[in-house]
Amino acid sequence: MKINRPTVADILALKGKRQLSMLRVVTLEEAQAAEKAGIEMVSVPPALLGPAFREAAPTVFAVPGLEYGDFVTAEEYLRAAFQAMRAGGDAVYCAASLGIIRRLRDEGIPVCSHVGLIPSKATWTGGFKAVGKTAESAFAIWNAVKALEEAGAFAAEIEVVPAEVAALISSKTSLFMISMGAGAGGDAQYLFADDILGQNRGHVPRHAKTYRNFAAEYDRLQQERVAAFTEFRQDVQTGAYPADRHNVAVSAEELARFTTMING
Repeated sequence: MKINRPTVADILALKGKRQLSMLRVVTLEEAQAAEKAGIEMVSVPPALLGPAFREAAPTVFAVPGLEYGDFVTAEEYLRAAFQAMRAGGDAVYCAASLGIIRRLRDEGIPVCSHVGLIPSKATWTGGFKAVGKTAESAFAIWNAVKALEEAGAFAAEIEVVPAEVAALISSKTSLFMISMGAGAGGDAQYLFADDILGQNRGHVPRHAKTYRNFAAEYDRLQQERVAAFTEFRQDVQTGAYPADRHNVAVSAEELARFTTMING
């Protein structure tokens, strides 16, 4: 049966009509859960893609990340992008130079880029903090968006930018704007599955919302793991394991024959 999942044209056609949901998922279980929950878009590590991924999540629009620094030349980015698309990606995330984005687009590869707080380039905007709180800073984001339009990107993540600034930019660009901590004025809302599930033990961003407490469940499971291993060790020491039901039986006749053979 042919599975119809959204195309870039489908995604762009929804701009300004309704907000989509997007998750960062890193396991097949998370991808399958996103599919069953009706999440429209997912960001994934390229290594997760493949037949198993598409079996788990046949209809989500998948954006594998070409992580900044993993590749250097345009040819390296191109090769990785083609591999990701063949493996089941629908577009690629790329925060590299405009020249590389343009080269990818020239080859027909849909590119989602990044503006605002870009973690790999945060040193240029003052570190891991909000961007766009002054008119000059907001205008720099706008110029970056216009440059991405010219380079041929179809979408951009806009991260930790004042909601009003992000909404104004989104209303004036053809790019599909994906908000991460940039308010409801964009075209999609993006969070990490780790934060939603409460399994992030480090810093939780202000814009994240936690819906479950997986960390506590993992702690409980670890305690149960230690307890089970302890009981096994004690069973070995006392002889409770292995019991008769765990052993393979041999007939008395065959055992007697083997005993004679081994005793020579």
